[in-house]
Amino acid sequence: MVFLLRSPEPAVTTVDVHAAKDLLGSGHRYLDVRSVEEFSKGHPEGAVNVPYLFFTPEGRLKNAEFLDQVSKIFGKDDAIVVGCASGLRSIQATTDLLNAGFKNTKNFGGGFAAWAEKGFAVKVPQAGL
Repeated sequence: MVFLLRSPEPAVTTVDVHAAKDLLGSGHRYLDVRSVEEFSKGHPEGAVNVPYLFFTPEGRLKNAEFLDQVSKIFGKDDAIVVGCASGLRSIQATTDLLNAGFKNTKNFGGGFAAWAEKGFAVKVPQAGL
């Protein structure tokens, strides 16, 4: 009989909105995994957008290029806070990043909804630029 041992999932560190803001203020970078449409409606200053899921007529589809796209922007030792709208997509994205060797990656629980609710600075891109 053969047993396949599965390595345990990496432990995801989830931070709340205040800790996320403090981390961003101390040099962490913000990876926003919401859709391009969601991102274009507002995001924390300096955020980088790489969608984790695409919304299609057939439902949600995982971005097959997600890890490659992130790897072109961030190094595996970079300090990253991963956020989405509420924290659900970001925990999945954070798990994938940790499994891919990104070492200093934290999930932002509450996501952009919590950020905006607290009245923290939001950048809204101007149309046509």
